[in-house]
Amino acid sequence: MADQILSLVNDFRSRNGLNAVRLSDRLTAAAQGHSQNMASQDFYSHISKDGTPFDQRIRAAGYRFSTAAENIAAGFATADSVFNGWSNSPGHRANMLNPNMQEIGVGHVFLSNDLGVEQWNHYWTLKLAAPQ
Repeated sequence: MADQILSLVNDFRSRNGLNAVRLSDRLTAAAQGHSQNMASQDFYSHISKDGTPFDQRIRAAGYRFSTAAENIAAGFATADSVFNGWSNSPGHRANMLNPNMQEIGVGHVFLSNDLGVEQWNHYWTLKLAAPQ
């Protein structure tokens, strides 16, 4: 899934005259961790249940950045569908088209039997950043 999202984001950036971004293992770890937390702890938010905001989760993964952003989504079953959702949301679109971003990380968790209050089955996180 990460390679598909990377390709979609880079095609989108290219069509808008921007440089490509590359995958970061540390951003991916932070993104995957947040998707896993949303799925297993039954919430959907940029703020973790323990109150941790997205930028602290990126730092906790050992990534030093000058700028960073986070897109989340839930319920989308495919990379294409979640990308389309993000690209049609003004804030998420702006994050993906921020010319300062150089790296991304992608997290996706699928719960086939999602019995919580948040029954989305698919939980996505896209971290975008420029290293310091």
